[in-house]
Amino acid sequence: MQGSPSRRPRILFAGSPAIALPSLRMLAEKALAENPPWTLAGVLTNPDKPRRRNGGAEPTDAGRAAAELGEAFSRLGRALPAVLKYDTLKAEAREAAAALSPDLLVSFAYGRIFGPRFLGLFPLGGINVHPSLLPRYRGPSPIQEAILRRDAVTGVTVQRIAAETDTGNILGRETIALTGRETAETLSETAAAVGAGVLQKVLEDLAAALRSGSAVPEGLPQAGEASWCSLIEKGSGVIDWSRSAGEIDARVRAYYPWPLARTGHNGQTLNILRALPWEGKPEIPPGLSREPGRVLGIDKKTGILIQTGNGILSVSLLQYQTRKALPWQSFINGARDFTGSRLTGGA
Repeated sequence: MQGSPSRRPRILFAGSPAIALPSLRMLAEKALAENPPWTLAGVLTNPDKPRRRNGGAEPTDAGRAAAELGEAFSRLGRALPAVLKYDTLKAEAREAAAALSPDLLVSFAYGRIFGPRFLGLFPLGGINVHPSLLPRYRGPSPIQEAILRRDAVTGVTVQRIAAETDTGNILGRETIALTGRETAETLSETAAAVGAGVLQKVLEDLAAALRSGSAVPEGLPQAGEASWCSLIEKGSGVIDWSRSAGEIDARVRAYYPWPLARTGHNGQTLNILRALPWEGKPEIPPGLSREPGRVLGIDKKTGILIQTGNGILSVSLLQYQTRKALPWQSFINGARDFTGSRLTGGA
């Protein structure tokens, strides 16, 4: 793609959840500079939705951040970025986007497919921030997948938006070393910060090419074997106690804070919020069997010990579905029949 337009590019940013916010704020900060490399023309996000019982509709994280950033633009006398909220990218959404005269689409966790007619609005095409080392973990849940697979490293890739999801040329990437104790929440925070840095470098290179009249960077084709991850649903967190302690620990971390790893106890749903594979020899009460899901006892340093299909899991934070989360000491004091019981599939 040749270096066109010659003016600073007008960017439409598409994103919704919190992971997109560092990138959005970086775009706004650079757009507010004395000699900005680009213009933030607008923010495309999902419509406001009810968040609490009996409460009104609330904006997405990106929608809320865009409103706050608009105040900063107003204080400096700059044109406010438009905020577009649509359920689908049909004619009305395309018309609203086209009215902004955008040159480039930048996306991070927008959650919808960009069709050819929508992408056709952008002379410089579109780029997307994806929190994995593509072509590994194409799809909607790469952060959770890296935790579930107990990978030693993951990363963030900035790619060209292509017709087939997550198959575009790579414009930039950075790796993230994993400790094995990340949750989806903490790894999302890390990926968000790393992604903003990689995106900034990619966009600065693109803006420099436009200023010099050079060809806009198109990136390199993805190399290596591709793998995919699937959409996470509420039922994804149900614990299968026949799995190993390491696998269940990974599930607990991958599904925190949503949909939460859960099991059943005495007809109630029990969320397992924090756990760790345990190595040791528990003191088991006489006659207590050790089939998967059996609560064996406690370790005073780490928590409640539960038998799995391979190894023992120590649980330190847990919560009945309708109650508050409790550290294991408080929980066990209020559930004295818990030791010796057997946990089943969650609801």
